[in-house]
Amino acid sequence: MDRTNARLAERRPVGLLAGRGRFPIAFAEKARSVGIPVVCVGIRSEASPELIGLVQQFYWCRLAGFGRAIRCFKQAGVKRLVMAGKITKSVLYSPWRWLQLFPDWRTIRFWYNRRRADNRDDSLLLGLIDEFAADGLIFDSALDLCPELLVQAGTLTRRPPTAREEQDIAFGWQLAKEMGRLDVGQSVAVRERAVLAVEAIEGTDQAILRAGGLCRAGGFVVVKVAKPQQDRRFDVPTVGTATIETMRHAGGKVLAIEADQTIILDQADTVALADRYGITIVALPAAAA
Repeated sequence: MDRTNARLAERRPVGLLAGRGRFPIAFAEKARSVGIPVVCVGIRSEASPELIGLVQQFYWCRLAGFGRAIRCFKQAGVKRLVMAGKITKSVLYSPWRWLQLFPDWRTIRFWYNRRRADNRDDSLLLGLIDEFAADGLIFDSALDLCPELLVQAGTLTRRPPTAREEQDIAFGWQLAKEMGRLDVGQSVAVRERAVLAVEAIEGTDQAILRAGGLCRAGGFVVVKVAKPQQDRRFDVPTVGTATIETMRHAGGKVLAIEADQTIILDQADTVALADRYGITIVALPAAAA
């Protein structure tokens, strides 16, 4: 074990608050490979059961069960933890949401905190971090352990973008950055320098599908970037094979992402799938876009 991994191994145990997708699994696999025990609290209906076999201790928790999550981590001796994975935020606005979510008292108190200015992603997640910190639980970035998941600059696929697609990338990039600054979303779909769809609470995949419904001819560009104020403890832009499958279904032709700021899960598989479908993936440094 090298010095970096030796220092990481001293952080025992590490907590993992896990949502949907491959990112929590990738984190758990990396932690196990360097000998760091993980205590995982998985969000029901979001986290993968695959995590159970990858961590030292595992607990299920409702999305609206902050109190239970905090108790589980504290009882397991966790001091520092990470969050990884997506949450289906639209459930927060479903009919009879409190009956569906069955929140505990800690969550109810958090949700109706009048000191919070709004309920945008950053406001909620920073509030969540403060809530856990009140019990001595400190969030770090999952990328501290697995920075190799961040994509490097370059055209990753065989087909580079055309001149028209490069124009759409440049156009969409500035729009996506502005939407990120406003904490609305991180992705936009563009064709011929016109906006087809902007990501909001529904997430990137649903925004791509909406763009496909509005642009039946296909051939559009999807731009996904980090927020200018991106906090790497949460909500790091992430793409993978599921993103490529969604683009193929919707008719998207180019996926432009931000180098050194975006997680690409299972990169070899994702690029191979994009090549098979004739979809371009390009990672651009912010200064070059």
